[in-house]
Amino acid sequence: MANNPALNEKRFERLREEDPGWAAPASAVELDSATAPSTTVVGQGAGTMPPQARTGAMTANGTFAKTFALFVLVLAGGAIGWSQTQISSTTQLEIPGWAWIAMFGAFAVAMVCVFKPKASPFLAPLYAIGEGLFLGVISKAFESRWNGIVLQAILVTVGVFFVTLALYVFDIVKVTRKFQMVVIAATGGILLMYVFGLVMSLVGVNVMFWNQPSALGIAVSIGIAVIAALNLFLDYEFIRQASTAGAPKYMEWYGAFGIMVTLVWLYLEVLRLLSLLRN
Repeated sequence: MANNPALNEKRFERLREEDPGWAAPASAVELDSATAPSTTVVGQGAGTMPPQARTGAMTANGTFAKTFALFVLVLAGGAIGWSQTQISSTTQLEIPGWAWIAMFGAFAVAMVCVFKPKASPFLAPLYAIGEGLFLGVISKAFESRWNGIVLQAILVTVGVFFVTLALYVFDIVKVTRKFQMVVIAATGGILLMYVFGLVMSLVGVNVMFWNQPSALGIAVSIGIAVIAALNLFLDYEFIRQASTAGAPKYMEWYGAFGIMVTLVWLYLEVLRLLSLLRN
């Protein structure tokens, strides 16, 4: 997985150029967190109201409220997927065929949402439900082999979310340009590793050492989970910049969607890491 395609700096600039609904600042203001404090207000002067005073403007609080709504939808979809996944009398897991439809459907919806942010109030909940259905099936598969692993993975994922958010809000972790480049490069490297492993598996060569319950496999899995967690800081920074710049109200759903994409990745990595540790 590359750095979150929904919430990144290039996407931020493109959205501002494409949508006239964003507040137009009277003067150029640098939004990079390396130089601008979190209280920077863009858009004052020349008769333009601050984003906080404009009706219909994106806010960070509104974004996190919608993130919680998407999280509830993921849990609801997960509960359905879990209940519809059966274990045969021979303790074999029977994965329903629609699980793959849910996975590819959620992926397709996510891609559309990335390029059509205005549709995010409709697409983000649809993505959450579809992804939740697939995660419910996958979680049942892990739980059938390692009892209690799903609850552990959920608690770790939720805990990481709140810890990273606190570190960002209290300015303990600063999302500088260098920080962004390091995280983006690391996630890009992980994507290449995944693609290489997949291609090699198609020709009958297993090079996915990160799936092995060895010291190296566990270390790599921990590293991937850490990078996934660091991507949350980039998501928070995007939301701060967008809300400060006076983004339209629908961007709250778009920002929530971006966070949910990262949390899904983090959850799957934590689930895989815990399974390696159980082995």
